[in-house]
Amino acid sequence: MLKTILSISGKPGLYKLISQGKNMLIVESVSADKKRFPVYGHEKVISLADIAMYTYESEVPLTEVFKSIQKKEEGKAIELDVKKASADQLRDFLGEVLTDFDRERVYPSDIKKLITWYNLLLTNGITDFEEVKEEEAEEETADETETKEEK
Repeated sequence: MLKTILSISGKPGLYKLISQGKNMLIVESVSADKKRFPVYGHEKVISLADIAMYTYESEVPLTEVFKSIQKKEEGKAIELDVKKASADQLRDFLGEVLTDFDRERVYPSDIKKLITWYNLLLTNGITDFEEVKEEEAEEETADETETKEEK
């Protein structure tokens, strides 16, 4: 699900990929206004599925971090106010969710963004943080095709 949710550098919030054109993407704001607009090739766009958090051992995909937050918060929004929270409060929060995160490479601004994105997704009904592997998706598509051909 997070493959189609995008972060665009220089623009606040998150965006859902609607369509692709030549040298551009059509995106829709995840927030309540649902505005659609084109994003061109020169703009820095990254899928949330491609983002990971640094740990001392490796990198943990954002989907895993979101699932941990969802479990910790019992499916509710994070109540920590990112604007008023100190760097130590932010690190303590992430430490509860991702115990071995790299405290030198994960900045407080990264944690603020993580909390903001999680709350934004939750507020707009996007709670499926499961990562669908490409092989599984291809198998599901093949199964659906076979079922249609049998009818």
